[in-house]
Amino acid sequence: MTGKNNSRVAAIILAAGKSTRMGEPKQLLRLGESTVLGQTLKNIRGAGLGEIVLVLGSFAETIRQQFPSSSFEGLKLVVNQAYSQGMASSLREGLSVLHPQIDAALIVLADQPFIRPETFLQIVDQYRRSDAQIVIPTYKGFRGNPVLLDRSVFPEIMALTGDIGCRAIFGSHLEGIVKVEVKDVGILLDIDNQADYERLQSFGKSKQENAALIQAATSEAGVFPGLKEPALKEPGVAPPKNAELVIVGWEPVAISLVNLGKLLNFAVTVVDPLLEIGDLPPGVRLLNTLDFSLLPETSEKYVVVASRGRFDEEAVEQALHTESAYVGLVANKKRGQEILSSLARRGEPAGKLAAVRVPAGVDIGAETPEEIALSILAEIVSRRTAKRRESSPKSAS
Repeated sequence: MTGKNNSRVAAIILAAGKSTRMGEPKQLLRLGESTVLGQTLKNIRGAGLGEIVLVLGSFAETIRQQFPSSSFEGLKLVVNQAYSQGMASSLREGLSVLHPQIDAALIVLADQPFIRPETFLQIVDQYRRSDAQIVIPTYKGFRGNPVLLDRSVFPEIMALTGDIGCRAIFGSHLEGIVKVEVKDVGILLDIDNQADYERLQSFGKSKQENAALIQAATSEAGVFPGLKEPALKEPGVAPPKNAELVIVGWEPVAISLVNLGKLLNFAVTVVDPLLEIGDLPPGVRLLNTLDFSLLPETSEKYVVVASRGRFDEEAVEQALHTESAYVGLVANKKRGQEILSSLARRGEPAGKLAAVRVPAGVDIGAETPEEIALSILAEIVSRRTAKRRESSPKSAS
């Protein structure tokens, strides 16, 4: 680190959520000798920032009772009584109590207890060395948290309402956004449900277990058993014979797309930072880096971004730069328009953006993940069929 004075940068820890998908207060879940919230606080304190604000809401009284009073020493504790209104209300509460001389604030999610103190400092250092209004950490091209906000954007955050976060203002500050690549997978690891907790609760118990988890989370795919083509492009390797179906994310729709794509004889690749090859069906490629130039070359590449907002914008941008035959985004029209407008402001050609299908798929009234996947594959097959007809010689009349 540069040794710069960080006393005018604060951290706002958002811990007001209802933990609906967990079924119990995830802030109090045990994590080694500590808890999820306790470990997050320890990591933030290790960064030596000027001010720490902890925003509680749901389970506030329970957390106060179960945490020793010493845990709250040296920080500002705020209770968001309107936590049911969503994340924006917690952001407002946290910003409202910052000292007037604070220049910027790191917005930290309480359920991300694996971010190292030096990563917080790296984000702050990038802020100090630039004219950034917003600093976003990335890991292997995948955007993560926390986000650092300069005081100049605080008024816009204070005006937000509903269950939305900092990303809502990104589109208005493209020139003021700086991304910093970090070597900390913790920026992508959160505890959102019981499966996440079971997978990650051993993190931090020992160096050996840490290494095993990091290796599992970040392993680059090589040659897979039962699949001749390697996951990543290598010199002299022939491209796949089948059309390539590239799926970004591993949410329910993405899982259904993988299964249906295999059934329709696509060469399927999943792009996700945390999956292991063993998590995927046999014969499916895995790319742990958001860099489509690493994909095998093929004349037909069909890309579906189904990451539930985590990597949408970056993935669509990658797909446009690789001349994909199809780019579909699993999102509602409003969210899709925000992404396309943001990419337009960054200089993406209007013609390319107009070809992005959002929401992806033909309108069959799809509701379940399986139905949505079916609608998307139907659209892709239709595109392929039309392309074949255009390229085949006209039959003699």
